Formats: sequence, C-alpha cells, structure tokens
Amino acid sequence: MSQTSSYPGDWSISGSNAGMSQHDSSSGGDSFEPEYTAPAVAKREEEAVTRAKCFFFLVLLLAVCGAAAATYVLLDNQEQNDFKAAFAGIGSEVSTVAGQKVDQLYSALKAYSIFISSEATADSNSSWPFVTIPDYSLKSESLAELFGLESPDIVMCPIVNEEDRDRWPSFVLEQAPIWYQKSIDNEGSKRTVEELMNMTIPYLNYYAFDDNMMLTVEKVTRPGPVLANWQTYPLDDDTNGFLTLRSLDMLAFPEVADQFQITNLTLRPSTGFVQSYATNEEGGLGDLIVDSQIVQPIIEYGNKLVGVILLKLPWLEFFENLHIDGLSDTIAVLRSNCNIGMGSSLADKNELSYLIDSSNAVFLGQLNAHNPKYDDLVVSRVIVDDNVGTTELPDGVCVPKLTLDLYPTAEFEASFQTSKPKLYTVVVVAIFAFTSLVFLLYDYFVGRRQRTFMARIMRQDKIVSNVFPAAIRDRLYEGDRKGSKEDGLFDPLGGGGGDGGAPLADLFLETTIAFADIAGFTAWSSAREPAQVFILLETIYGEFDKRAYRHNVFKVETVGDCYVAVAGLPEPDKDHAMAVCRFARDCVKAMKSTTLKLEVALGPDTSELELRVGIHRRPSRGTKPLSAVWRYHEYSIPDGKYLCTQSNPSISSYSRLARSIRIFNLDSSKGEQDPGQGERGDADILVENQGCQGVKIEN
Repeated sequence: MSQTSSYPGDWSISGSNAGMSQHDSSSGGDSFEPEYTAPAVAKREEEAVTRAKCFFFLVLLLAVCGAAAATYVLLDNQEQNDFKAAFAGIGSEVSTVAGQKVDQLYSALKAYSIFISSEATADSNSSWPFVTIPDYSLKSESLAELFGLESPDIVMCPIVNEEDRDRWPSFVLEQAPIWYQKSIDNEGSKRTVEELMNMTIPYLNYYAFDDNMMLTVEKVTRPGPVLANWQTYPLDDDTNGFLTLRSLDMLAFPEVADQFQITNLTLRPSTGFVQSYATNEEGGLGDLIVDSQIVQPIIEYGNKLVGVILLKLPWLEFFENLHIDGLSDTIAVLRSNCNIGMGSSLADKNELSYLIDSSNAVFLGQLNAHNPKYDDLVVSRVIVDDNVGTTELPDGVCVPKLTLDLYPTAEFEASFQTSKPKLYTVVVVAIFAFTSLVFLLYDYFVGRRQRTFMARIMRQDKIVSNVFPAAIRDRLYEGDRKGSKEDGLFDPLGGGGGDGGAPLADLFLETTIAFADIAGFTAWSSAREPAQVFILLETIYGEFDKRAYRHNVFKVETVGDCYVAVAGLPEPDKDHAMAVCRFARDCVKAMKSTTLKLEVALGPDTSELELRVGIHRRPSRGTKPLSAVWRYHEYSIPDGKYLCTQSNPSISSYSRLARSIRIFNLDSSKGEQDPGQGERGDADILVENQGCQGVKIEN
C-alpha cells in the first residue's frame, strides 16, 4: 500500500531553525497552523477592481455634493429647526430624570434619618448623643448601591452639647470597637480593631496648625454644641495616615458650619459645594474634584435636632449613571443661588460645568462653560429646593437652591447638519438614480468577470498550494515556466508536460535528507483491515508533518510506510543538519507516543512498531520536472561519500535516540575521528571538522 502526501499548504521557511517567524519552534506538537499566502496575481486583480469601484464612487459622490450645494440655503433653516427640536427633547428628558434621581436621593436620606432616629428611640439604654446604629456599614452600603455611588461618603454625626462632653470619651472607648468590627467584616478592611483604636482620639477634637504650620490635634474647648464625626461609611481606616476622624468636630469646617446653621434653623436638608483633590499615581495631589455635600437632619420627637447625616454627592458619577439614549455632547451647568461651601477664594464661583453624554461625564471646571450663542436654547430645572420662605430666616442666611442648566455644543449641532431634506429628494433623485444605475451596471459586469477569474485562480491556487512551497508556486505564476498560457498562469488542470519547456530547477549545495520507515509494518499491516492501516499511516504522518513544520523541514513525499523529508531547500538553511537531527529525534518520540495511543483501536502489537530513520547530507536539486504529474522533487547529487544511517530497530525506547546522536567522519581510510569544534543542541551533537559527515544513532 502506498500513500502520497503533498507539502502541507504554503509554508514560509525563514532559513534558520532558531528564528522562525511563522511559528514558535518551542511550541508543543499540537501546534500546526501554516500561514497561507495569497497568490500575487489575485492581489493585483483585486486591487484593480477596487480602484475602479473607487473611481466610480468618487464620480457619484461629486454629483451628489453638487446637487446638495445648490439647495444648501433652503436646507439650513430646516436643519436648525431639527437641531433645536432634538435638543429640546433630549434636554427635557435629562432634566426630568436628573430631578427624579435627586428627589429619590433626598427621600431615601430622609427615610434613613427617620430610621436612625427610630433605632435610637427603640433602644431604652441609649439616648442622644450616645447612640450607635447597629450594622451601620451594611445599611449605608445599601443606600449607596441604590443610587449607583461607587465612592460614597456617608457620615452620622450626633450633636454633643456641653453637658455631655465629659461622658463622650468613655462612650467612644466602649462603642467604637463594636461597630469597628462590624464595619471591618462587612467592608473587608485590612485594618484590625486594635489598630483603629490606637488611631482613635476619644475626646472631641479639631485640626489646627502650629507656628511651624504643622498639623496638630486640639481638644475642643469652645462653648456651644459640637457636631461629632462618629459612624462613617466606608470605614475611614486610612484617611490621613495616622488618625481616624472619630470625635472630630465637623463644625470646625466653614462649609459644614454654614450648612448646619441652615439645617438647624429650618430642620430641612441643606446642600452646598465642597472641593477636594484626587490622589495621582505618585501619591500627590491630582485633579480638582468639586461635589455637593448634603446635610440631612436627624430629628427626634418634638422637632428636636439631635444629629445630621453628611452625604457627599459626586456629580461625575451622578451624570454617568443617567444612561439616556441619544444624549451626547451636552453642557450641564449646576448653579447655586448661595455661595455656601465654595470657600472664601471661590466666593463668587457658585457654578460647576460638565460635558455629558449617555454614559460618560467630564468635569470642565468651576465656571459656566457653555457657548453664549446657545443661550436661547437652555433647558433649566430646579433640582434642589427646600421651599423655605425668606421670612422664616434671619437676615443674611441663604438657603441653597440648586438649578441644572443644559446647553448644546457645536458638536451636537453639527450632528444635525445632514443632506436629507424634502427638496433635496426632488432635485437629486434623478441624478442619484442615474449615477447609481451606471455604477451598479459597471459593478455587475466587473464583478461577474472578477468572480469568474477569481474562481479559476483560487481553484488553481488550492491545487498548486498543496503541491508546492509558496516561493515555487509564485515563480510558476510569474511565468518562469515555458509553455505558460497568455495570462501568465500555468494551467495544471489542462494536463500536459512534455511541451519542450525547461524545467524549474535549483541547486542546493547544503541539504540534509531524512528517510524514515516503520519497522515491522509489513507484518503488522498484513493482519489489519485497510481502514486500520490508513488510520495508522494518516495519524503518524500527521504527527511527522507537524514536526517538519516546526523544524523548517520540507516534506518531499511518502511511499507506503516510507517518509522522506529534507532540510535546506526550497530555501537555504545553514542549520539544515541540526534541523533534520531534531526532526528525526522528535519523529521517533512521536512514533512511540502515537502507537501507544492507537494500541486500543488498532491492536495490542501496534506499540511494537518502531521507526527507522536514515539521515544523509549532500548537495541536492529541487525541481518541477516536465511531467503531467505536478510535484516538487528533490534529487540527491552523488559525491562519492557515504552518509549514515538508520536507527537500530532493537531500540526499545525513543529516549535512546535523544541520549546519543553523534556526527562523525566516515572515511574508511581514516577511521572514526575525534570530534572537532562543535555545538550542542537539544541532544548531544558534535560536528566533525573534516571529511564526510553523517549521523550515527547508538543504543
């Protein structure tokens, strides 16, 4: 039984086993994905068709542009109307959704404050300000998730009056470890209760700077109530590196003091702006961040203010979570009627600007960044209004009212500058239809010719690529072969060698050939069905093909159980001998492992089959002969030297080949010489300085 297997596809051999660009030479035996190279003639024809299509498309585009230019003045007003109507719809939807989300947030905060007040009332052993909310971290986390806040900051601050200050430190030392532990468990903090307690100051305190501008912690001695930072989410276990914020007097911060004054007077939430800086990758100050801070009152029965909830509302996250389809390139300006929380240096800057789209937002700064030409298109909505009359407040007290103003941008307007008006249809339809028909007809005829031509090319290429390496195939396509057809392609489907043309042949002075056959194959195959023989050969040769590809070895042919391969052609390879040795070693290994796997399916004596490999180094010719049968052949050139050898059929394990592979001198007059200067590869390989070289495989 004989089997002929062609060169597998188009392999691009780099010429060096150490630097294969098409695959990784260290990859496993299962990696076998030769790169396919499209024929140059197909590329040329495809480029020609593409250029023709581009030309006609350009003509069509110019015709349409000319007609559109004639009607531009009439279309401009219509485009402007469409743009204004679209923005009015988008702006209305954005303002409505934003207002609803803010209302929901304030409602949830109010409900949370009522819950905290109820928890304190239900516990007969606690009274304000000595109140600790069980599972505060878990409940605050649920509130943050409800509104999609990725970086929440929720603080419960009881009001500590002067008569309660002496009892406050003992309350902190008793209760702090309890809620610290629950917060650590819920948030997965790396801190321990002991570490946090070591950083906790139990007495009421505030931050100050000494004469050397060093930060110090001072005990609160001023008269009046203190707004104590007590329970926080997330747990501020590393806020400033050496202290927690526990017992910190929040009224020491002017922006909080201003908002607390309003909340204390109105018993309603107050909203202001607070600024901070992000931390960059180096640990320094990053971009400026301006958010809103909401002070939500905690009211006990009898309308008594006993504490507040401080919530930071990050507007960037707020706008990113709107998720409104069609929203793009819109300026959002948050405007407050009060300057609360902006700091003395920003007293007149009560506006924040953002560039928003459906899922992203960018902070533009503490200014009104819209283009004045769009003033008449503004969409406004008051999103925070406590409805407190001025008669209810002392002079000089301002209750914040937050307004959201939306403006379009030039990019948004540009998205509506299209050429789809009614009059354009009347003027352009005839030109467009005519030019489209011309283009479609041309494309049809060119496409038909192209498909016919490419079908033939690809059919030839599929056949030729399975027979020849890519370099040889391309030379045939370029007309190096006499007797080619007028279109420059040799037609393998038309048959015909012997046309008098010269063969395509090359001389390769440095090649190494490997001959392999299966010891015991004749006896084994005589006791098997044809299908079983086919399975064995197909599987084994498939494994050999993978290793040939990995080592840049060219498979010449297979005849029955004989496998012939060569290194050094069709492209020269200075490491051809090494490549063939490694290829032979891997084939012996593959033979052993493959027969073991096939033993169950093909019979118990399948694993007894062994591979004999002969390796021959000499000059060779590679040619496509003048024959009706297309194949790329290798012909060895006799040189009067003998080259070895074959593996010993008695080798019981493929590992013996890897243990001893030696290149030596075979000149009978000199005997076996001592090895000269050489190199070591995957196996122990020594290269002789003189004489005929070969490979001896020893037990």
